[in-house]
Amino acid sequence: MSTLVFVAVIGAAVLHAAWNALVKSGSDKQVSMGAVVLGHMPIALLVLFFVPMPAFESMPYLAAGILLHFGYQLFLLKSYETGDLTQVYPIARGSAPLIVALFSVTMLGVHLDLIQTLAILIIGGGIISLALVRQADGQKNNQAALLALTTGLFIASYSLIDGLGARISGTSLGFFSCLAIGNGFLMGIYLSLSAQTALKTIATKGRSVFLFGGSASFIAYAIVTWAFTQAPIALVTALRETSIVFALLIGVFFLKERLNLVKVLSTFTTLVGAVLLRFAK
Repeated sequence: MSTLVFVAVIGAAVLHAAWNALVKSGSDKQVSMGAVVLGHMPIALLVLFFVPMPAFESMPYLAAGILLHFGYQLFLLKSYETGDLTQVYPIARGSAPLIVALFSVTMLGVHLDLIQTLAILIIGGGIISLALVRQADGQKNNQAALLALTTGLFIASYSLIDGLGARISGTSLGFFSCLAIGNGFLMGIYLSLSAQTALKTIATKGRSVFLFGGSASFIAYAIVTWAFTQAPIALVTALRETSIVFALLIGVFFLKERLNLVKVLSTFTTLVGAVLLRFAK
């Protein structure tokens, strides 16, 4: 993995943690999630004026990606309604690189050397260990952990689909922009049916999340989609999930969530995996 791709994906990880914190900290998480997803659409429409449309051969991947992103957003939303950012986010993000790596090696014929495989296992293992985190009352939040793991399955699925689709499309930015628009339409329909006041609230109280959260989320995943075309999908997915480090810092210092030894050790383990991945061939 080149230095440019490495630095770009780390930057995307920071942005990803930031918009997740916005959703988690919102009083109405459905409105916050809707604002982020709908916030993609103005940028995506603007981008399509300057980049080519994706190749027709990538359309099945585009359609599947739209559905998978929507499923991910619904389960992530439910997870945040149940558990802490510093528990939900790591489990959801940490399970994804392990699933992607396993599928890439067994089904796509991708070759990962020993160091790359070890780095992915360390990152995933360090993050998933946060399933051991207990709530403030000392009880394990098993429901949040299960929802977060399901979210991780969606993340792994859309990562693989988007990575393959972006390569086939011939334009990673055009591919993701079309995906963002389709995803935004689905979210708009969902909100209009499930929460009739949500769209109105987004236009008033949710404007800051729409603008800043939507922009951060779009830029973050646009970078990742490009990175999928520059390096193995499994490596990009694993590195992107180092966003747990930034989510932990945001959760502790801004959302005032508890910091304990498990969280510290898990974060350190994740950083070790990221360093190992950077210096792998």
